Amino acid sequence: MTTELEAALVAIDGWGAPHAAVALANADGVIGQHGDAERVFRWASVTKLATALAILTSVEDGSVDLDEPAGPPGSTVRHLLAHASGLTFDGDRVLAKPGTRRIYSNAGFDALGALLEARDGRPFAVALSDRVLAPLGMAGTELRERPSQGLHGPLADAVAFAREFLRPTLISHRLAAEATTVAFPGLKGLLPGVGSFDPLDWSLGFEIRDGKAPHWTGTRNSPATFGHFGGSGTFLWVDPTLQVALVCLTDREFDDWALDAWPPFSDAVIDSQRDDDADPSSRAAAADEDVRHDTEAGV
Repeated sequence: MTTELEAALVAIDGWGAPHAAVALANADGVIGQHGDAERVFRWASVTKLATALAILTSVEDGSVDLDEPAGPPGSTVRHLLAHASGLTFDGDRVLAKPGTRRIYSNAGFDALGALLEARDGRPFAVALSDRVLAPLGMAGTELRERPSQGLHGPLADAVAFAREFLRPTLISHRLAAEATTVAFPGLKGLLPGVGSFDPLDWSLGFEIRDGKAPHWTGTRNSPATFGHFGGSGTFLWVDPTLQVALVCLTDREFDDWALDAWPPFSDAVIDSQRDDDADPSSRAAAADEDVRHDTEAGV
């Protein structure tokens, strides 16, 4: 770990969280980390990314179709993943016609969990473990609550999950690219805790950074950055242009402090890598070549 990166990562010690842990990684492994890497943290809504990946594995094996009906009338699995089903934040009330507004919904992801549970014929927690956690070596992580917010686990497991989207192994590069591309472009909506955006771009589970300001990621992050944050003071982003992922777990509840601390923190971490030998554009080109190869091979 470089001195610059080490200096950037220790900033988490000043966030006022009882416990915090952070790691920067690329497709090959951890570049640097700081904090208690063994502590089990509540991931809160970062859980939605794992639930989304479990659904995507079921799309890959043909047991679920992205465009099959799910959720309220007129909604599909794709709508639920992209917070475009019209379902309210919690509960079964429908606030809009599917595909017309971006309404962030825990209920939508709980519905996805119920769908996979029915298709697999086993509890969602078991399906999630078999489809995602175990294959990625996330032995310290378990679902204790709802599919929308119930994972608890250590930093190493969150890093293993983030790295999956730098070099996919559970789904094809083609599906991974679709899952991290804006779904239902142009929808406006409210990003809880941050603000209203027009558009509020989202993909199949992942929020897409695009040009949002203010935002919880950094100003140095590329517009293609995707990820999620959680109400327990957690976040995970993957920048496919820089080919790095940053994961941070804390036990200080999300509030204004996070929007003050996280963006400059991400910027400092990214800046610490500017002197790396690998040019970000070269890394991005290599990633594009992987996608092209898989597409030509029919993966």
